[in-house]
Amino acid sequence: MDKLEIYYAIMYLFVFLFGVCIGSFLNVCIYRLPLGESLIKQNSHCMTCGTPIRKRDLIPVISWCMLRGKCHSCGAKISPRYTVVELLNGVLYLLVFLHYDVSVHTSHSAIVALLFSALIVVFFMDWDTQLINTYVVIFIALLGVLNYVTYDRLYTDISLRSHIIGTFIVSVPLLIISLASHERAMGMGDVYLMAAGGLFLGVQGILVAMLVALITGSVCGLILKYINGDSKFAFGPYLSIGIAAAALYSEQIGSWYMDVTGLNETLAEASRLITLI
Repeated sequence: MDKLEIYYAIMYLFVFLFGVCIGSFLNVCIYRLPLGESLIKQNSHCMTCGTPIRKRDLIPVISWCMLRGKCHSCGAKISPRYTVVELLNGVLYLLVFLHYDVSVHTSHSAIVALLFSALIVVFFMDWDTQLINTYVVIFIALLGVLNYVTYDRLYTDISLRSHIIGTFIVSVPLLIISLASHERAMGMGDVYLMAAGGLFLGVQGILVAMLVALITGSVCGLILKYINGDSKFAFGPYLSIGIAAAALYSEQIGSWYMDVTGLNETLAEASRLITLI
């Protein structure tokens, strides 16, 4: 390996480890935000006995393994999901930085990585409580503004108009569904999430995100109904998956869908007819 390869290897390792550490904070957000608790003023403690967690037991992933998934004080089991969230965030950070040319777009990679962290919080919080925290949605919207100013405006053809239309093109229909069903079919949190996601992604991106959400939500919803016998489920996790997928692969997913449905040929034929007219 030459020096450049070693440099990138060290950098990607750092990105992964940093993502894992941020994942530890995400666990705090997922648990405390629905309860309205402070994210910084309270010390971490055992959910069973309330004993404060020792500093040496706060090392992401490693501490859980060393403790064999149990509280050092009372021996109560610690959910492996804490470690899953930490590892998931680290892997997603690594995926984002591998996807983009970090030598040119480091700041954009960081913004998308933060978006993924926010979506992890939305995913697990909505899964647990069927609630989406407004502050997390606002954070995603602010990332959308920052993404346009530092990246889309300079390096892509996604215009400000696309971001503005993207804010409403999916969220407004969802708003109508929510109001018409008195939030039984669609919660307002889902509406706000897609508005923020549309501001971040633009028109094409948010349409792709909705497509992915509908596909994954339909499949998983049928599976959950078969297992639990209940047709009710949180839609926020699947919207989060859709936004994350669109953030990286909007063009590829859009092209695939157009090919599969034959819309490319339909649009080409329509253009030809318009030209003839």
